[in-house]
Amino acid sequence: MEISTLNEVIEQLQRMPQSLQQQVLEFARSLADSPVRGVPGSQLLRFAGTIPLQDIELMREAIAQDCEQADLNEW
Repeated sequence: MEISTLNEVIEQLQRMPQSLQQQVLEFARSLADSPVRGVPGSQLLRFAGTIPLQDIELMREAIAQDCEQADLNEW
């Protein structure tokens, strides 16, 4: 963690009441105890280039048409 990030966290904690500081501490502990999930990117390199360019273009078009719009009534 960069020193500036650590200092910012400390600064924010100092502004909080003790009860919120305790919640942050519990959350930080849970994050520290969490196992790292996933695989290194180097293990995924074998899949690079396996999707045909035509399929990639179809995905790109679908994303542009369907994902760039917000459905305000969805929630």
